[in-house]
Amino acid sequence: MEKLLIKGGNKLKGDVSISGAKNAAVAILPACLLVKGICRIENLPDIKDVLLYLRILEKLGAVINKTDNNTVEIDCTNVASFEPQSELTRRMRGSSYLMGALLGRFHHFRVDPPGGCDFGTRPIDMHIRSFELMGAKVDTAHGLIAADTDELIGAHIFFDIVSVGATVNAILAAVLAKGTTIIESAAREPHVVDLANFLNACGAKIRGAGTDTIRIHGVSELHGVSYAIIPDQIEAGTFMIAAAATRGDVTLHNIIPRHLEIIGSKLIEAGVKVEYGADTAHIWVEDGTVFRRVNFIALPYPGYPTDMQPQLVTFLTTIPGTSTAREGVWDDRFRYTAQLKRMGADIRVEGKLAIIDGVEKLTGASVKANDLRAGAAMIIAGLMAEGTTEVRDIYHIDRGYENFENKFIALGGDIQRIEVLEEDYM
Repeated sequence: MEKLLIKGGNKLKGDVSISGAKNAAVAILPACLLVKGICRIENLPDIKDVLLYLRILEKLGAVINKTDNNTVEIDCTNVASFEPQSELTRRMRGSSYLMGALLGRFHHFRVDPPGGCDFGTRPIDMHIRSFELMGAKVDTAHGLIAADTDELIGAHIFFDIVSVGATVNAILAAVLAKGTTIIESAAREPHVVDLANFLNACGAKIRGAGTDTIRIHGVSELHGVSYAIIPDQIEAGTFMIAAAATRGDVTLHNIIPRHLEIIGSKLIEAGVKVEYGADTAHIWVEDGTVFRRVNFIALPYPGYPTDMQPQLVTFLTTIPGTSTAREGVWDDRFRYTAQLKRMGADIRVEGKLAIIDGVEKLTGASVKANDLRAGAAMIIAGLMAEGTTEVRDIYHIDRGYENFENKFIALGGDIQRIEVLEEDYM
């Protein structure tokens, strides 16, 4: 097992290049199952979730050729199995996308319930309802999620709640279905658009991705393609907030500025300087800045991202006055605030609302990464804090951020990754 030791107090300064989007990668990789031919995927983040997905595809029968850490060629032409290995799928939430992809490819699937970060119930009833509307019979009675149909027929799907996962699965199931599928109240996140762009490059007919209504005209087959994944909105936002939290001066490269505007707007509201270029963002704090409190709500895109909620709350812990954060997506995403309290933060949680009274400083402590994004928040907290912070359970962080601590080190952060005995975690 490993942990991070972070000595706080250094202002982050310099340039950092943002990796490919984790959330796009875990949607596009299963989409390769729908393609006859070789898919060359570029700008893949070199993270554990991607490596795990490649392993899942390989075990299903895909031919994988990894040309470098961020480029892979995938040929799923001869895949014959629609039952991925449960010991692999249970380790990540993104494995749920195998349902739509396998159903679209084979008209059958047998998949274990997915794993991944745990911050509240994550029902898949909307996913299942989409499959049923397209003609599949779904059974969840025996510990597995199983689906079967003779053919998939386009359907009119309306989601009661905006769901990225359900939108992605409906797209994956619909691209090879007969007729037209209309998805209303669809998720609009950048990685949903990236998935649609990838599939369209393979010959799919998807229109409206990025709006709340997506139309998919089914095609008979998809062909191979070379495709580069978009930059990671959440990684970029994390470095933006880290620069602000340490009162630093950082320039991000390889970004899509419009994906970051809502994040930047909250930093500007607090008194931080943010300036965008064609594919860059410059974030800095001027000497003598008088910071202002911030209120925000985490909502589906184009609202403030729920995956950026823990990072912004961490920044707000040392902003004078009372700030508030309301979680509009997940039921129990504020569990990480208990870790921030160990460092001296003054946070009160009332259901899906966190009330943050700014303190003068955070102090180093032993904390843990409750989940992927909470882990990123703990690193930011450690960089902000006085003294040394120990972050445990960092396997969560490795799931979703490429070369994360080394990027911080290059900006002047004092971070060490060390091996620890398992009993040290007790």
